[in-house]
Amino acid sequence: MHGTKDFWIGALRAEGPAFAAAVAEAPPETPVLSCPGWTVTDLALHLAGTYQWVRTIAGSGENTPPEQPRSQRPEPTPGVTAAQQWQQAYDELMALFESLDPEAPAWNWAPQPKKASFWPRRMAHETAVHRWDAQLAIAAGEPVEAKLAADGVSEVLDTWLPAGRRKASGQWRGVVRLSATDAAQEWFLRLRGEGVALLDTGTILDHDEHPARVHVSGTASDLLLALWGRVSFDTLSVVGDRALLDGVRTG
Repeated sequence: MHGTKDFWIGALRAEGPAFAAAVAEAPPETPVLSCPGWTVTDLALHLAGTYQWVRTIAGSGENTPPEQPRSQRPEPTPGVTAAQQWQQAYDELMALFESLDPEAPAWNWAPQPKKASFWPRRMAHETAVHRWDAQLAIAAGEPVEAKLAADGVSEVLDTWLPAGRRKASGQWRGVVRLSATDAAQEWFLRLRGEGVALLDTGTILDHDEHPARVHVSGTASDLLLALWGRVSFDTLSVVGDRALLDGVRTG
C-alpha cells in the first residue's frame, strides 16, 4: 500500500458528500445503469450496510473472521430514508476511522496484513466507485481523482485479484501492462492460469524483461472503472491480446 490513513480519510471526506449529493438529486427509484437491477435507493442502502459491517470489523481489535456475512442490500430502517440511513452510517464510520490505529489488529478477506489500515483504503475506493455509479444515474459521472484512482488500480491488482475475486473464471497466461497517463504510474501483472503476480518494475533487470501481451493506457480513473467493469476497455487505448483483459476484471 502506498497511501496512508489520512489520504484515504481525505478521499472519503470528498467522495462521501459527492455521493450524498447525487443520491439527493435522483428520485429514489432511479435506475443505476452501472449496477443492473439496482435503484439509487438500493445503492444507498448497500453502501450504508457495508459501512455498518466494516465498522464492526475495523474497530474490533481482533483478526478473526466475523460471524455475520455482509448483506448486499440491508432492509431500510422504518421511518428513515435510504439517504438518511447512508448518512448515519457514513458519519459513524468516519468517527471510527478518525480515531483508528492503522496498526491495530483487524480481519480482512484478502491476502493482506490483518490490520485496521486495510479498511479506510477499502472504503475510500468503495465509496469512490459507487459515487461514480450514483452520478451516472443522474448523467453527471465525474472521474475519480487521479491519485486515488491510481491507488484503486493497485488495490484491484494487489487485493481483489490475488483473493480470487475475478468477474469471470478462466485460464489466462501472459503479462498485462497498465499505464495511467495522468498519474505517471505503470503496473505489470502476470496471469498464470487462475493465479496472478503483480510484478515490481523496480526490480526488473535489463536481462529479465517481461514483455506484455497486452498494453492498456488511459487515465487512472478510466483504468479503475474498466477494471471494475464500469466502462469498457474499448474506451481506453489497447494494444495486443484483448482476451487477457477478461482476467483482470473484478466484481
